[in-house]
Amino acid sequence: MSLSFDELKAKTNAGEVDTVLVCFVDMQGRLLGKRFHAGHFINGAYAETHCCNYLLATDLEMATPDGFASTSWEKGYGDYVMKPDLGTIRMMPWLEGTAMVLCDIQDHHTHADIPHSPRAMLKKQLKRLEALGYDAMMATELEFFLFEKSYDDIRKSGFRDLEPISGYNEDYHIFQTTKEEHVMRPIRNHLWNAGIPIENSKGEAESGQEELNIKYDAALNTADYHTIAKHAIKEISWQHGHAASFLPKWHHDRVGSSSHVHQSLWKDGKNAFQDPSDDLGMSQLMKNYMAGMLKYAPDYTYFLAPYINSYKRFQKGTFAPTRTIWSVDNRTAGFRLCGDGTKAVRVECRVGGSDLNPYLAMAAQLAAGIAGIEEGLELSPPFKGDAYSGNEGMIPGTLRDARETLTGSAMLRAAMGDDVIDHYARAAEVEIEDFDRVVTDYEIARGFERA
Repeated sequence: MSLSFDELKAKTNAGEVDTVLVCFVDMQGRLLGKRFHAGHFINGAYAETHCCNYLLATDLEMATPDGFASTSWEKGYGDYVMKPDLGTIRMMPWLEGTAMVLCDIQDHHTHADIPHSPRAMLKKQLKRLEALGYDAMMATELEFFLFEKSYDDIRKSGFRDLEPISGYNEDYHIFQTTKEEHVMRPIRNHLWNAGIPIENSKGEAESGQEELNIKYDAALNTADYHTIAKHAIKEISWQHGHAASFLPKWHHDRVGSSSHVHQSLWKDGKNAFQDPSDDLGMSQLMKNYMAGMLKYAPDYTYFLAPYINSYKRFQKGTFAPTRTIWSVDNRTAGFRLCGDGTKAVRVECRVGGSDLNPYLAMAAQLAAGIAGIEEGLELSPPFKGDAYSGNEGMIPGTLRDARETLTGSAMLRAAMGDDVIDHYARAAEVEIEDFDRVVTDYEIARGFERA
């Protein structure tokens, strides 16, 4: 459950809590941090602690690549301040006697937020939106695969002969998902008890594929919920001897995993995207916002698909989009209008994969939507039919392409700052450089004898 600081003190003094996870979100969307004795945390560590600044300039392997302006061997890898946001304290019910808190990352000397830290990037766009008089309400869908074996067993096997927890497509399948309730039931219940507003889980459109849905909320809360839920899914799966993977495309013959983002802007407690007089119930604000999302989709694709593997998901006929077009309740398009004609009218971005960092993905989409509002962009008519059939408005096809559109985006540079864009462009470059050095199984099998 969520806790006030005073409630955490009381639980600590009563012996109900002995450990506090003091966490921040890294570039990859993972929770990093320290385990504090709860007594020490409530006695003073709640004010701040510190971490090495390399932690916001790593790759997935936690390596220290060169080329980042913010930190380097030459600069000595100094400290950042981890400033606990005491409004994010909650229990971690799947871990005995354990609570957690999320931190903002700040400069050691000025205590200003580090601009390229994911939470700061989202908060900056929310402040821009607030200046326009609006709040962002969002929801994310978490898709992932459960596997028969544990992380350690799979790693020791060289990640070969992967077997999902089920043997056939389980989309909405109650009988098959009953077999997986020893994992999914504690995921739902533990997260609910941690104060995460879980709606439901369901089987997705592949063997062993699951989806977890969380109730829409203010954008920053939604990003926090997504990150904590993803972390919990991995830990709870591990506790039950299984591996959960958020890799977007773990096999070329299998459907990929996405993370769709639903969003609308609100004002004075009402959905500002709604206009009952419009044929589809869309306000002019919504049309401007969506036009910005569409125009700048190539610019921010990196923040929805940050790795080499991310782009393997964009395949025709897989429910993953290939084009940055919008349509009404049409799952072949990159952007889907949901709830047309109702108070729940909203846009669903279907481009992002399960590997996205929610803070970055939301910040980028908000920046594009704000640009659409400020520029007064006109929304094109909705696409009708099979969006896989055309070749216009294609999503960048590789990480290399997405890095180029990110680097060249004047809109994102104005919205986020040159230093931030250069930082993440370098992160993309690191992934490309690392992959380009590797000889893959595909190359050996294809060319060993026949080349």
